[in-house]
Amino acid sequence: MGLWFTRIRDIPIASFNYGSDSTPQSPQKPQSIPSYKSVPPSQIGPITGRPYINITTIYDLHKELGRGQFGTTYLCTERATGRKYACKSISRRKMVNPDDIEDVRREILILQHLTGQPNIVEFKGAYEDEENLHLIMELCSGGELFDRIIKKDSYSEREAASICKQILNVVHACHFMGVMHRDLKPENFLMVSEDDDSPIKATDFGLSVFIEEGKTYKDIVGSAYYIAPEVLQRNYGKEIDIWSAGVILYLILCGEPPFCGQTEDDILKAVLSGNLKMEDAPWPSISPSAKDLVSKMLRRDPKKRITAAEALEHPWLKIEGKASSKPIDSAVLVRMKQFRAMNKFKQLALKVMAENLSEEELKGLKQMFKNIDTDRSGAITLEELKTGLSRLGSRLSEQEIKQLMDAADVDRSGMIDYGEFITATMHRHRLEKEENIYKTFQFFDIDKSGFITRDEVKQAMIQYKMGDEDSMDEILDDIDIDGDGKINFDEFVNMMTKGTMEPKIN
Repeated sequence: MGLWFTRIRDIPIASFNYGSDSTPQSPQKPQSIPSYKSVPPSQIGPITGRPYINITTIYDLHKELGRGQFGTTYLCTERATGRKYACKSISRRKMVNPDDIEDVRREILILQHLTGQPNIVEFKGAYEDEENLHLIMELCSGGELFDRIIKKDSYSEREAASICKQILNVVHACHFMGVMHRDLKPENFLMVSEDDDSPIKATDFGLSVFIEEGKTYKDIVGSAYYIAPEVLQRNYGKEIDIWSAGVILYLILCGEPPFCGQTEDDILKAVLSGNLKMEDAPWPSISPSAKDLVSKMLRRDPKKRITAAEALEHPWLKIEGKASSKPIDSAVLVRMKQFRAMNKFKQLALKVMAENLSEEELKGLKQMFKNIDTDRSGAITLEELKTGLSRLGSRLSEQEIKQLMDAADVDRSGMIDYGEFITATMHRHRLEKEENIYKTFQFFDIDKSGFITRDEVKQAMIQYKMGDEDSMDEILDDIDIDGDGKINFDEFVNMMTKGTMEPKIN
């Protein structure tokens, strides 16, 4: 097994040239930070749109954990909490053209969008200085799944099923939340710890894209052994992730890839036209159920290929043991719970902020809304919300779901419309952009005095039918820290950022 894995490790074809007819997109103009900070434009990062910051004032950087084509990953410690993270530092000199910058921006958006999902690495934040972009992520100390597979002589079907289920959890979560990974391979899964039964987490979303309904994807991306045939034909959709997951499962079960060759061209020709073989050892000793799942994941016709949701229900995956009764808090559920706990003014402020998100920031949330709004009515019913959350692994009571529904249903229509859904599920990283907060502050500061008065808050809340006179006074007393009867920008920032952190990374 080790020889095969050593041979297949380094054959990425992210820039494989079969010809690409994709049109480069123009880079977005970097967003500036509000003038209250008096930050000169030369000190605003072109990638994050936020002021340059010295990463060592927030984190202590330690030993190198790994090195790739574009950056180096370090162990780091957050000074304020003492928690350990991984810091991926990317040299800005290596981002030589607008497409490189656009790709990194998209990766950050996708990491922000997906963080909070089981089996996906947690994203802490992005920081930029004059020389580097720093991405702070959950520390997975167990190494790559690839290395674990090489070291292990063989896997039982139970162990293989456990790994496969976690990979399919990633694919299902990505697709449900409107993301196509496009580069699933063992190297892009990390072990959380060195324990034999350590869970795995997907990482490296550098080739991922937000799924756009009706769009045909043509860029040839991925890694040779794991690439789906339709990618090479430059006509594909999210089904390619299932193919890649099927290749990983095939490898784990028998120790070699399903489509092989002496050269990269040979491998790609085999992917395009080779037959799936499961006759030679050890396949005769592998269960028919396992072979059935592999064959369904590696169907050449993507329309007939099994989906992630269907694969997760396959009988073979049940052999890893009974499902845990512990509820899974998906990213969607966590954000809706947080929204429910906010005061009415903050909920309204988030609604205003949501209305100003860019098209790129909205892509994943828009697809997620469509996946829950199954009848395409433009609004989510209680039943649809219940079904959607259960598909993401949550086991809430009907009463708990009703409470979430009531919190998100700001206009009390009995359903969650698109705007309400975006508001309730928008990720906390949106609050890290000071410009987003400043624009929202300006919305309420009707007379442009630099303060939000109680009358201005009441006017907005009455307009949106959010709260009565008594509840508004109570909220304003809590926000108005200096008690001058007005809300200044610092008080507004404190309200918007207080309590927005999602559950800490274990």
